[in-house]
Amino acid sequence: MAATSLNVLAVVGSLQGDSVTRVVILHVAELLKAEGCVADVLDFKNEPLALYNPDVAHELPGYAALQGRVERADVIILGTPDYHGSISSPMKNFLDHFWEEFAGKLFVTIVASHEKGLTVTDQLRTVARQCYAWTLPYSISLMEDEDVKGGQIVSESLKRRLEMAVRDLRVYGEVLARQRKADLVGMEPGFMARHRPK
Repeated sequence: MAATSLNVLAVVGSLQGDSVTRVVILHVAELLKAEGCVADVLDFKNEPLALYNPDVAHELPGYAALQGRVERADVIILGTPDYHGSISSPMKNFLDHFWEEFAGKLFVTIVASHEKGLTVTDQLRTVARQCYAWTLPYSISLMEDEDVKGGQIVSESLKRRLEMAVRDLRVYGEVLARQRKADLVGMEPGFMARHRPK
């Protein structure tokens, strides 16, 4: 087991009761825990998030606690179904609520899709870029029935890809988290300078 204090927020961007996205996110969370990471699962089916309204977002009950969870995360896993070539509305809503908290962090994208989820992956990468976050150079896509069936991962290929992603998010997430923390307390110029405490 790797000794690490990496904090990972794994987001389930599906409200469906038997969501294959949820199955995969929970599997990844267990892999992360086995690697010594802190895995915090944010599931909007159990923790609803009000539609983003910039006038009142910070006043919502529980908002400060959720903001703290996002801020503490070194890596953020975004799991979403592909709905008509786009990210799910709960995922978009989450991404609208937070942006400054994402800067300098690693995003990992997981997309449930019958079309490889390429446009969805591109959308998530666009959000990451706009929020000054990093992304792994690949995404994990999966298909219902072929990869996940009856609440279980049935594809050995998907299991191997998830193990690879967990290894990569741990290794590169630690590097980026270390540099992000140094940049926030340092004096050198860089894109994280704007996020230093005033």
